[in-house]
Amino acid sequence: MLSVAWRRCLLCALIVLTVAASVAAQTPSSLRVTHTIDKTGPTSTEISGYVYNDGSVDVMDVYVNAAAIDHSGKVLAQGIPYVGVIPARGNAPFKTRVPVVPGATGFRIGINSARFATTQS
Repeated sequence: MLSVAWRRCLLCALIVLTVAASVAAQTPSSLRVTHTIDKTGPTSTEISGYVYNDGSVDVMDVYVNAAAIDHSGKVLAQGIPYVGVIPARGNAPFKTRVPVVPGATGFRIGINSARFATTQS
């Protein structure tokens, strides 16, 4: 009897951890990124742009992922700049360098991670 109760508690804990991890990993859909390839040198490509928050809640701890990819979409190199806090209906700039690597045919730019700001009463 005790082992059945113990298994149920363990199962509940695993479910809670799984749900919490999936919620934390979600990127706010209110964020969008624009970018420009500024210049490519012998060792790196400079990329700059803006992250826009179209939502009604501030977003914080925003990181962008600028990835050099090959023809199949495989990431060959990346830069992950910290953007910071983006206020509701606001924007913030970013700038990063991505190493030049053989086989890279393009870039994929997007949100690496972010979290909603919470208000305390």
